[in-house]
Amino acid sequence: MVELLDKWDVSFFLFLNDLHSPFWDQIMWWISAKYTWIPLYLFMLGWIIIKKKWETLILLVIITLLITLSDQISVRFFKEVVMRLRPCHNPDLAGLVHIVNGKCGGQWGFISSHAANSFAIATFTLLLFKNRTYSYLIVSWALIVSYSRIYLGVHYPGDVLGGIILGLILGKIVYDFYKRIEPYWIKNRSKFRKT
Repeated sequence: MVELLDKWDVSFFLFLNDLHSPFWDQIMWWISAKYTWIPLYLFMLGWIIIKKKWETLILLVIITLLITLSDQISVRFFKEVVMRLRPCHNPDLAGLVHIVNGKCGGQWGFISSHAANSFAIATFTLLLFKNRTYSYLIVSWALIVSYSRIYLGVHYPGDVLGGIILGLILGKIVYDFYKRIEPYWIKNRSKFRKT
C-alpha cells in the first residue's frame, strides 16, 4: 500500500512539476522566497496591534513559539527521521525534475517546512482575527506558497500535504493555548501596564 501511494505521489509530482514556463519560474521562485512576504507579516502585526493592543507583545511571543515549533518539528521529527529524498535529489528522477535557478535545498523532503509554517500562521491568525475575507486570503496564500514547492521541484505533493496537516494541527493547538492563557492576561492587564 505504501509503495502504491509513493508511486501515485511521484506521478502526481511529475505531472504538476512539468507544468512550467519561464514566466511562472520567476513567479514561483518569488512566491517561495523568505523575504517576499515581509509586507504580509507587517500587515498581520498592524492588525494585531489594532485589534489586541496591549496583548501584542504576548501574541508576538506566541507566534514566534508557533513558527519555531512548526519549523523544528518538520525538520527534527519528520525530515531527519523519515529521510525521504527530495524529488530533485532522487536519482530515479534524474533529468525529469524541473528545478528553478539550480536550487534544490537540503537532502530530505518529508515534510515541507514551507507548507507547515505557512499553514501554522494561517490557521492561528484566521482563528485570531475571525474575519471571513482574511480567512479566504490567508488560506489562499498558504496554498500558493505550498504549491510553489512542488513547482520548484523540491517537494512531492505528499510532502506538502504532510506539512499542511502539521501546520493546521499546530496552529489550532497554539491558538487553544493562547485562548487558555488569555483570561489571565486580561485579568492582570492593569498590573502589566504599571510595570
